[in-house]
Amino acid sequence: MKKAFVKSYGCQMNVYDASRMVDLLGREGFAETGAVEEADVVVLNTCHIREKAAEKVYSELGRLRVLKGERAEAGRPTTIVVAGCVAQAEGREILARAPGVDVVVGPQSYHRLPRLLEAAASAKVVDTEFPLEDKFDHLPARRTPGVSAFLTVQEGCDKFCAFCVVPYTRGAEVSRPAARILAEAERLAGAGARELTLIGQNVNAYHGEGPDGAPWSLGRLLHRLAAVPGLLRLRYTTSHPRDMDDALIAAHRDLPALMPYLHLPVQSGSDRILAAMNRRHDADTYRRLIDRVRAARADIALSSDFIVGFPGETDADHAATLRLVEETGFASAYSFKYSPRPGTPAAESGDAVPEDVKRARLAELQDLLEGQRQAFNRAAVGRTVEVLMEKPGRHPGQVAGKSPYLQAVQVEADPAAIGTVVPVRILRAGANSLFGEVAAAGTAAAPPPGGPAAAGPAAATPAAATPAAA
Repeated sequence: MKKAFVKSYGCQMNVYDASRMVDLLGREGFAETGAVEEADVVVLNTCHIREKAAEKVYSELGRLRVLKGERAEAGRPTTIVVAGCVAQAEGREILARAPGVDVVVGPQSYHRLPRLLEAAASAKVVDTEFPLEDKFDHLPARRTPGVSAFLTVQEGCDKFCAFCVVPYTRGAEVSRPAARILAEAERLAGAGARELTLIGQNVNAYHGEGPDGAPWSLGRLLHRLAAVPGLLRLRYTTSHPRDMDDALIAAHRDLPALMPYLHLPVQSGSDRILAAMNRRHDADTYRRLIDRVRAARADIALSSDFIVGFPGETDADHAATLRLVEETGFASAYSFKYSPRPGTPAAESGDAVPEDVKRARLAELQDLLEGQRQAFNRAAVGRTVEVLMEKPGRHPGQVAGKSPYLQAVQVEADPAAIGTVVPVRILRAGANSLFGEVAAAGTAAAPPPGGPAAAGPAAATPAAATPAAA
Protein backbone atom coordinates (compact mmCIF):
# COMPACT_ATOMS: atom_id res chain seq x y z
CA MET A 1 0.00 0.00 0.00
CA LYS A 2 1.18 3.53 -0.79
CA LYS A 3 2.05 5.67 2.22
CA ALA A 4 1.72 9.39 2.95
CA PHE A 5 3.54 11.52 5.52
CA VAL A 6 1.84 14.83 6.39
CA LYS A 7 3.55 17.39 8.64
CA SER A 8 1.82 20.58 9.75
CA TYR A 9 3.35 23.83 10.96
CA GLY A 10 1.57 26.70 12.68
CA CYS A 11 -2.01 27.33 13.63
CA GLN A 12 -5.00 25.14 14.47
CA MET A 13 -6.35 25.82 10.98
CA ASN A 14 -3.25 24.11 9.59
CA VAL A 15 -3.71 21.16 11.93
CA TYR A 16 -7.28 20.81 10.66
CA ASP A 17 -6.23 21.20 7.01
CA ALA A 18 -3.49 18.61 7.42
CA SER A 19 -5.97 16.10 8.81
CA ARG A 20 -8.27 16.71 5.84
CA MET A 21 -5.39 16.16 3.42
CA VAL A 22 -4.80 12.81 5.13
CA ASP A 23 -8.49 12.06 4.54
CA LEU A 24 -8.13 12.99 0.85
CA LEU A 25 -5.07 10.82 0.40
CA GLY A 26 -6.75 7.98 2.26
CA ARG A 27 -9.53 8.03 -0.30
CA GLU A 28 -6.84 7.61 -2.98
CA GLY A 29 -5.41 4.51 -1.30
CA PHE A 30 -2.66 6.06 0.84
CA ALA A 31 -2.07 4.93 4.41
CA GLU A 32 -0.77 7.59 6.79
CA THR A 33 2.72 7.01 8.19
CA GLY A 34 4.69 8.80 10.86
CA ALA A 35 8.00 7.72 9.29
CA VAL A 36 8.94 10.08 6.48
CA GLU A 37 11.48 7.64 5.02
CA GLU A 38 8.59 5.23 4.28
CA ALA A 39 6.42 7.81 2.49
CA ASP A 40 5.59 7.79 -1.21
CA VAL A 41 4.05 11.25 -0.78
CA VAL A 42 5.37 13.84 1.68
CA VAL A 43 3.22 16.89 2.43
CA LEU A 44 4.49 19.90 4.39
CA ASN A 45 1.54 22.05 5.39
CA THR A 46 3.22 25.38 6.03
CA CYS A 47 2.83 28.56 8.08
CA HIS A 48 3.90 32.05 6.94
CA ILE A 49 3.12 34.06 10.08
CA ARG A 50 6.76 34.49 11.06
CA GLU A 51 10.03 34.38 9.17
CA LYS A 52 11.40 31.48 11.23
CA ALA A 53 8.37 29.34 10.37
CA ALA A 54 9.02 29.79 6.64
CA GLU A 55 12.76 29.16 6.94
CA LYS A 56 12.10 25.93 8.86
CA VAL A 57 10.21 24.70 5.81
CA TYR A 58 13.15 25.32 3.49
CA SER A 59 15.51 23.56 5.90
CA GLU A 60 13.15 20.58 5.94
CA LEU A 61 12.92 20.61 2.14
CA GLY A 62 16.71 20.40 1.91
CA ARG A 63 16.68 17.23 3.99
CA LEU A 64 13.78 15.82 2.00
CA ARG A 65 15.63 16.36 -1.28
CA VAL A 66 18.40 14.07 -0.01
CA LEU A 67 15.85 11.48 1.13
CA LYS A 68 14.08 11.69 -2.21
CA GLY A 69 17.36 10.93 -4.00
CA GLU A 70 18.09 7.95 -1.75
CA ARG A 71 14.63 6.51 -2.31
CA ALA A 72 14.92 7.04 -6.08
CA GLU A 73 18.16 5.02 -6.13
CA ALA A 74 16.26 2.21 -4.41
CA GLY A 75 13.49 2.39 -7.04
CA ARG A 76 10.98 4.07 -4.74
CA PRO A 77 9.84 7.42 -6.19
CA THR A 78 8.75 10.15 -3.78
CA THR A 79 6.46 13.11 -4.44
CA ILE A 80 7.05 16.19 -2.29
CA VAL A 81 4.19 18.64 -1.73
CA VAL A 82 4.38 22.08 -0.16
CA ALA A 83 0.93 23.20 0.98
CA GLY A 84 -0.44 26.00 3.14
CA CYS A 85 0.43 29.65 3.55
CA VAL A 86 4.09 29.59 2.45
CA ALA A 87 2.89 27.89 -0.72
CA GLN A 88 0.27 30.59 -1.24
CA ALA A 89 2.68 33.45 -0.57
CA GLU A 90 5.72 32.24 -2.50
CA GLY A 91 4.30 30.00 -5.23
CA ARG A 92 6.82 29.20 -7.96
CA GLU A 93 9.67 30.68 -5.92
CA ILE A 94 9.50 27.49 -3.86
CA LEU A 95 10.34 25.44 -6.94
CA ALA A 96 13.36 27.67 -7.58
CA ARG A 97 14.63 27.47 -4.00
CA ALA A 98 13.77 23.80 -3.46
CA PRO A 99 14.15 21.80 -6.71
CA GLY A 100 12.98 18.60 -5.01
CA VAL A 101 9.42 19.91 -4.67
CA ASP A 102 6.85 18.51 -7.10
CA VAL A 103 3.59 20.21 -6.05
CA VAL A 104 2.88 23.64 -4.54
CA VAL A 105 -0.72 24.12 -3.39
CA GLY A 106 -2.36 26.91 -1.42
CA PRO A 107 -4.73 26.49 1.54
CA GLN A 108 -7.84 27.16 -0.55
CA SER A 109 -6.97 24.58 -3.22
CA TYR A 110 -5.83 21.49 -1.33
CA HIS A 111 -9.09 19.69 -2.15
CA ARG A 112 -7.54 19.33 -5.63
CA LEU A 113 -4.55 17.43 -4.23
CA PRO A 114 -5.34 14.05 -5.87
CA ARG A 115 -5.52 15.68 -9.31
CA LEU A 116 -2.34 17.65 -8.65
CA LEU A 117 -0.48 14.47 -7.71
CA GLU A 118 -1.54 12.88 -11.00
CA ALA A 119 -0.33 15.93 -12.93
CA ALA A 120 2.98 15.95 -11.04
CA ALA A 121 3.86 12.59 -12.62
CA SER A 122 4.78 14.50 -15.78
CA ALA A 123 5.56 18.07 -14.63
CA LYS A 124 5.90 20.21 -11.53
CA VAL A 125 2.59 21.81 -10.49
CA VAL A 126 1.67 25.07 -8.76
CA ASP A 127 -1.94 25.81 -7.70
CA THR A 128 -2.33 28.92 -5.58
CA GLU A 129 -5.67 30.11 -6.91
CA PHE A 130 -8.65 31.13 -4.81
CA PRO A 131 -11.17 28.79 -6.48
CA LEU A 132 -14.83 29.68 -6.80
CA GLU A 133 -15.98 26.27 -5.57
CA ASP A 134 -16.24 25.57 -1.84
CA LYS A 135 -13.41 23.19 -1.00
CA PHE A 136 -15.47 21.68 1.83
CA ASP A 137 -17.91 20.30 -0.77
CA HIS A 138 -15.08 18.22 -2.23
CA LEU A 139 -13.60 16.79 0.95
CA PRO A 140 -14.35 13.21 1.99
CA ALA A 141 -16.02 12.20 5.24
CA ARG A 142 -13.84 12.74 8.29
CA ARG A 143 -11.88 9.87 9.78
CA THR A 144 -12.60 8.81 13.35
CA PRO A 145 -12.19 12.21 15.03
CA GLY A 146 -11.27 11.22 18.57
CA VAL A 147 -12.84 12.70 21.67
CA SER A 148 -11.89 16.29 20.74
CA ALA A 149 -12.04 17.61 17.18
CA PHE A 150 -11.54 20.83 15.24
CA LEU A 151 -14.32 22.10 12.99
CA THR A 152 -13.62 24.92 10.54
CA VAL A 153 -16.48 27.41 10.38
CA GLN A 154 -14.75 30.46 8.89
CA GLU A 155 -11.64 31.26 6.87
CA GLY A 156 -9.77 34.38 5.87
CA CYS A 157 -9.53 37.83 7.41
CA ASP A 158 -10.58 41.35 6.42
CA LYS A 159 -8.79 43.19 9.23
CA PHE A 160 -5.45 43.81 7.46
CA CYS A 161 -3.31 44.23 10.56
CA ALA A 162 -0.07 45.86 9.45
CA PHE A 163 2.08 42.88 10.51
CA CYS A 164 -0.03 40.02 9.17
CA VAL A 165 0.03 38.02 5.94
CA VAL A 166 -3.22 36.14 6.55
CA PRO A 167 -5.46 38.35 4.34
CA TYR A 168 -3.03 37.71 1.48
CA THR A 169 -2.51 33.98 2.02
CA ARG A 170 -5.99 32.95 3.20
CA GLY A 171 -8.06 35.59 1.43
CA ALA A 172 -11.15 37.51 2.49
CA GLU A 173 -13.43 36.39 5.31
CA VAL A 174 -15.71 33.58 4.22
CA SER A 175 -18.15 31.75 6.50
CA ARG A 176 -19.52 28.28 5.89
CA PRO A 177 -23.31 27.88 5.85
CA ALA A 178 -24.67 26.95 9.26
CA ALA A 179 -26.50 23.88 7.94
CA ARG A 180 -23.27 22.35 6.65
CA ILE A 181 -21.48 23.05 9.92
CA LEU A 182 -24.31 21.46 11.89
CA ALA A 183 -24.33 18.40 9.63
CA GLU A 184 -20.58 17.96 10.08
CA ALA A 185 -20.90 18.44 13.85
CA GLU A 186 -23.59 15.76 13.99
CA ARG A 187 -21.38 13.36 12.02
CA LEU A 188 -18.43 14.05 14.32
CA ALA A 189 -20.55 13.54 17.43
CA GLY A 190 -21.92 10.32 15.97
CA ALA A 191 -18.33 9.14 15.42
CA GLY A 192 -17.39 9.78 19.05
CA ALA A 193 -16.38 13.44 19.29
CA ARG A 194 -17.49 14.93 22.60
CA GLU A 195 -15.77 18.31 22.29
CA LEU A 196 -15.64 20.56 19.23
CA THR A 197 -13.37 23.56 18.79
CA LEU A 198 -14.71 25.90 16.12
CA ILE A 199 -11.80 27.41 14.23
CA GLY A 200 -11.16 30.23 11.81
CA GLN A 201 -8.60 32.94 11.19
CA ASN A 202 -11.14 35.33 12.67
CA VAL A 203 -13.75 32.95 13.99
CA ASN A 204 -15.94 35.45 15.84
CA ALA A 205 -16.49 37.29 12.56
CA TYR A 206 -18.60 34.28 11.55
CA HIS A 207 -21.65 35.33 9.50
CA GLY A 208 -22.68 32.19 7.68
CA GLU A 209 -26.08 31.74 6.09
CA GLY A 210 -28.54 30.10 8.46
CA PRO A 211 -31.25 27.61 7.47
CA ASP A 212 -33.67 30.54 7.54
CA GLY A 213 -31.66 32.38 4.90
CA ALA A 214 -30.50 35.06 7.32
CA PRO A 215 -26.86 35.39 8.43
CA TRP A 216 -26.10 33.73 11.75
CA SER A 217 -23.62 35.09 14.26
CA LEU A 218 -21.16 32.84 16.07
CA GLY A 219 -23.26 33.17 19.22
CA ARG A 220 -26.34 31.86 17.45
CA LEU A 221 -24.35 29.03 15.87
CA LEU A 222 -23.00 28.01 19.28
CA HIS A 223 -26.53 27.87 20.70
CA ARG A 224 -27.55 25.47 17.95
CA LEU A 225 -24.41 23.34 18.26
CA ALA A 226 -24.97 23.01 22.00
CA ALA A 227 -28.13 21.05 21.17
CA VAL A 228 -26.33 18.42 19.05
CA PRO A 229 -26.75 15.03 20.79
CA GLY A 230 -23.50 13.67 22.15
CA LEU A 231 -21.59 16.96 22.22
CA LEU A 232 -20.53 17.88 25.75
CA ARG A 233 -18.17 20.80 25.19
CA LEU A 234 -17.70 23.67 22.75
CA ARG A 235 -14.77 26.03 22.23
CA TYR A 236 -13.69 28.49 19.54
CA THR A 237 -10.49 30.20 18.39
CA THR A 238 -9.05 32.62 17.20
CA SER A 239 -10.97 35.86 17.78
CA HIS A 240 -10.60 39.58 17.18
CA PRO A 241 -11.71 42.07 19.86
CA ARG A 242 -13.77 44.07 17.34
CA ASP A 243 -15.99 41.05 16.64
CA MET A 244 -16.75 40.11 20.24
CA ASP A 245 -20.46 41.04 20.08
CA ASP A 246 -23.24 40.94 22.68
CA ALA A 247 -24.63 37.63 21.43
CA LEU A 248 -21.27 35.89 21.79
CA ILE A 249 -20.69 37.30 25.27
CA ALA A 250 -24.19 36.16 26.23
CA ALA A 251 -23.40 32.68 24.93
CA HIS A 252 -20.61 32.46 27.52
CA ARG A 253 -23.20 33.30 30.15
CA ASP A 254 -25.99 31.04 28.93
CA LEU A 255 -24.38 27.88 27.48
CA PRO A 256 -22.94 25.39 29.96
CA ALA A 257 -21.35 23.53 27.03
CA LEU A 258 -19.31 26.59 26.04
CA MET A 259 -16.13 26.28 28.05
CA PRO A 260 -14.96 29.21 30.21
CA TYR A 261 -11.79 29.84 28.23
CA LEU A 262 -11.32 32.67 25.75
CA HIS A 263 -8.37 33.28 23.45
CA LEU A 264 -8.61 36.96 22.53
CA PRO A 265 -5.44 38.46 21.01
CA VAL A 266 -4.54 42.04 21.95
CA GLN A 267 -0.94 42.16 20.56
CA SER A 268 0.11 45.28 22.52
CA GLY A 269 -0.92 47.41 25.48
CA SER A 270 0.19 50.65 23.81
CA ASP A 271 -2.42 52.71 22.00
CA ARG A 272 0.25 54.19 19.73
CA ILE A 273 1.47 50.74 18.68
CA LEU A 274 -2.06 49.37 18.33
CA ALA A 275 -2.82 52.21 15.92
CA ALA A 276 0.40 51.51 13.97
CA MET A 277 -0.62 47.85 13.82
CA ASN A 278 -4.02 48.87 12.39
CA ARG A 279 -5.75 46.89 15.13
CA ARG A 280 -8.65 49.39 15.24
CA HIS A 281 -9.05 49.17 18.99
CA ASP A 282 -7.16 50.70 21.89
CA ALA A 283 -6.03 49.22 25.18
CA ASP A 284 -8.94 50.57 27.21
CA THR A 285 -11.43 49.16 24.70
CA TYR A 286 -9.83 45.77 25.26
CA ARG A 287 -9.96 46.21 29.05
CA ARG A 288 -13.66 47.15 28.95
CA LEU A 289 -14.38 44.16 26.72
CA ILE A 290 -12.69 41.83 29.20
CA ASP A 291 -14.75 43.40 31.99
CA ARG A 292 -17.95 42.63 30.04
CA VAL A 293 -16.91 39.04 29.40
CA ARG A 294 -16.03 38.51 33.05
CA ALA A 295 -19.33 40.05 34.13
CA ALA A 296 -21.08 37.43 31.96
CA ARG A 297 -18.89 34.51 33.05
CA ALA A 298 -16.98 35.18 36.26
CA ASP A 299 -14.85 32.03 36.07
CA ILE A 300 -13.58 32.61 32.53
CA ALA A 301 -9.86 32.17 31.91
CA LEU A 302 -8.12 34.31 29.31
CA SER A 303 -5.44 33.72 26.72
CA SER A 304 -3.92 36.22 24.31
CA ASP A 305 -1.23 36.98 21.70
CA PHE A 306 1.51 39.59 22.05
CA ILE A 307 4.09 41.00 19.65
CA VAL A 308 7.11 42.82 21.07
CA GLY A 309 9.47 45.03 19.11
CA PHE A 310 6.97 46.22 16.51
CA PRO A 311 8.57 49.02 14.44
CA GLY A 312 8.75 52.20 16.47
CA GLU A 313 8.01 50.53 19.82
CA THR A 314 9.58 52.49 22.69
CA ASP A 315 10.32 51.56 26.29
CA ALA A 316 7.11 53.38 27.25
CA ASP A 317 5.09 51.32 24.75
CA HIS A 318 6.57 48.12 26.13
CA ALA A 319 5.78 49.24 29.69
CA ALA A 320 2.16 49.78 28.62
CA THR A 321 2.00 46.16 27.45
CA LEU A 322 3.39 44.91 30.75
CA ARG A 323 0.86 47.05 32.59
CA LEU A 324 -2.06 45.60 30.61
CA VAL A 325 -0.85 42.06 31.36
CA GLU A 326 -0.51 42.81 35.07
CA GLU A 327 -3.98 44.36 35.24
CA THR A 328 -5.75 41.69 33.19
CA GLY A 329 -4.24 38.38 34.30
CA PHE A 330 -3.86 35.66 31.68
CA ALA A 331 -4.08 31.90 32.00
CA SER A 332 -1.88 31.47 28.96
CA ALA A 333 -0.41 33.49 26.13
CA TYR A 334 1.59 33.31 22.92
CA SER A 335 4.29 35.98 22.65
CA PHE A 336 6.74 36.66 19.85
CA LYS A 337 9.32 39.09 18.62
CA TYR A 338 8.09 41.10 15.64
CA SER A 339 9.08 39.43 12.37
CA PRO A 340 8.67 41.44 9.14
CA ARG A 341 6.65 39.59 6.52
CA PRO A 342 7.14 40.62 2.88
CA GLY A 343 4.18 42.44 1.40
CA THR A 344 2.80 43.73 4.71
CA PRO A 345 2.75 47.47 5.52
CA ALA A 346 4.89 47.07 8.63
CA ALA A 347 7.65 45.42 6.61
CA GLU A 348 8.17 48.72 4.79
CA SER A 349 8.81 50.62 8.02
CA GLY A 350 12.30 51.95 8.54
CA ASP A 351 11.88 52.28 12.30
CA ALA A 352 13.09 48.82 13.29
CA VAL A 353 13.72 47.95 16.93
CA PRO A 354 17.21 46.51 17.52
CA GLU A 355 17.26 42.73 17.87
CA ASP A 356 18.85 42.77 21.32
CA VAL A 357 16.13 45.12 22.56
CA LYS A 358 13.44 42.82 21.17
CA ARG A 359 15.02 39.84 22.90
CA ALA A 360 15.16 41.64 26.24
CA ARG A 361 11.57 42.84 25.99
CA LEU A 362 10.32 39.39 25.02
CA ALA A 363 12.12 37.81 27.97
CA GLU A 364 10.59 40.35 30.37
CA LEU A 365 7.10 39.83 28.99
CA GLN A 366 7.38 36.05 29.00
CA ASP A 367 8.61 36.05 32.60
CA LEU A 368 5.50 37.97 33.61
CA LEU A 369 3.16 35.76 31.59
CA GLU A 370 4.78 32.57 32.87
CA GLY A 371 4.35 33.76 36.45
CA GLN A 372 0.64 34.26 35.81
CA ARG A 373 0.34 30.85 34.16
CA GLN A 374 2.01 29.12 37.07
CA ALA A 375 -0.20 31.00 39.54
CA PHE A 376 -3.26 29.72 37.69
CA ASN A 377 -1.86 26.19 37.84
CA ARG A 378 -1.21 26.39 41.55
CA ALA A 379 -4.72 27.76 42.13
CA ALA A 380 -6.14 24.49 40.79
CA VAL A 381 -4.53 22.34 43.49
CA GLY A 382 -7.10 21.12 46.02
CA ARG A 383 -10.02 21.89 43.75
CA THR A 384 -12.33 19.48 41.99
CA VAL A 385 -12.69 20.14 38.27
CA GLU A 386 -14.66 18.45 35.51
CA VAL A 387 -12.23 16.66 33.18
CA LEU A 388 -13.09 15.35 29.73
CA MET A 389 -11.15 12.08 29.46
CA GLU A 390 -9.52 11.90 26.02
CA LYS A 391 -6.85 9.21 25.71
CA PRO A 392 -4.49 6.90 27.59
CA GLY A 393 -1.99 8.83 29.69
CA ARG A 394 1.79 8.83 29.67
CA HIS A 395 2.10 5.96 32.12
CA PRO A 396 0.22 2.66 32.58
CA GLY A 397 -3.03 3.19 34.45
CA GLN A 398 -3.23 6.88 33.56
CA VAL A 399 -5.86 8.63 31.46
CA ALA A 400 -5.22 12.08 30.00
CA GLY A 401 -7.90 14.69 29.68
CA LYS A 402 -8.65 18.41 29.68
CA SER A 403 -10.20 20.67 32.26
CA PRO A 404 -12.72 23.33 31.20
CA TYR A 405 -9.78 25.75 31.15
CA LEU A 406 -7.85 23.74 28.54
CA GLN A 407 -5.47 22.33 31.12
CA ALA A 408 -3.86 18.97 30.48
CA VAL A 409 -4.80 16.66 33.35
CA GLN A 410 -3.32 13.23 34.13
CA VAL A 411 -5.50 10.91 36.23
CA GLU A 412 -5.25 7.36 37.54
CA ALA A 413 -8.47 6.01 36.01
CA ASP A 414 -10.12 3.22 34.09
CA PRO A 415 -9.65 3.65 30.30
CA ALA A 416 -13.38 3.00 30.00
CA ALA A 417 -13.81 6.61 31.19
CA ILE A 418 -12.42 7.95 27.88
CA GLY A 419 -15.11 10.03 26.20
CA THR A 420 -16.82 10.97 29.45
CA VAL A 421 -16.58 13.93 31.83
CA VAL A 422 -15.30 12.94 35.27
CA PRO A 423 -14.89 15.01 38.46
CA VAL A 424 -11.21 15.09 39.36
CA ARG A 425 -9.60 16.42 42.50
CA ILE A 426 -6.32 18.13 41.57
CA LEU A 427 -3.44 16.95 43.77
CA ARG A 428 -0.49 18.78 42.28
CA ALA A 429 0.59 21.04 39.44
CA GLY A 430 3.46 20.07 37.20
CA ALA A 431 5.28 22.26 34.71
CA ASN A 432 2.72 21.72 31.95
CA SER A 433 0.07 19.38 33.40
CA LEU A 434 -2.10 18.91 36.43
CA PHE A 435 -2.27 15.59 38.27
CA GLY A 436 -5.31 14.38 40.14
CA GLU A 437 -7.54 11.58 41.33
CA VAL A 438 -11.10 10.71 40.44
CA ALA A 439 -13.37 12.36 43.00
CA ALA A 440 -16.20 10.57 44.74
CA ALA A 441 -19.40 10.28 42.74
CA GLY A 442 -21.59 13.33 43.18
CA THR A 443 -18.69 15.59 44.12
CA ALA A 444 -19.36 19.06 42.76
CA ALA A 445 -16.68 21.12 41.09
CA ALA A 446 -15.35 23.77 43.44
CA PRO A 447 -15.91 27.43 42.55
CA PRO A 448 -12.85 29.22 41.19
CA PRO A 449 -10.83 31.48 43.45
CA GLY A 450 -11.73 35.14 43.23
CA GLY A 451 -9.85 38.03 41.69
CA PRO A 452 -9.11 38.97 38.09
CA ALA A 453 -5.79 37.14 38.00
CA ALA A 454 -7.37 33.96 39.36
CA ALA A 455 -10.64 33.79 37.47
CA GLY A 456 -10.00 30.15 36.65
CA PRO A 457 -7.21 27.62 36.75
CA ALA A 458 -4.34 28.03 34.37
CA ALA A 459 -4.33 26.61 30.91
CA ALA A 460 -1.46 24.37 30.08
CA THR A 461 1.45 25.65 28.06
CA PRO A 462 0.23 26.11 24.48
CA ALA A 463 0.94 23.28 22.12
CA ALA A 464 3.50 23.61 19.36
CA ALA A 465 0.78 24.86 17.03
CA THR A 466 0.40 28.61 17.16
CA PRO A 467 -2.91 30.40 16.77
CA ALA A 468 -3.96 32.03 13.55
CA ALA A 469 -3.30 35.76 13.57
CA ALA A 470 -6.22 37.84 14.74
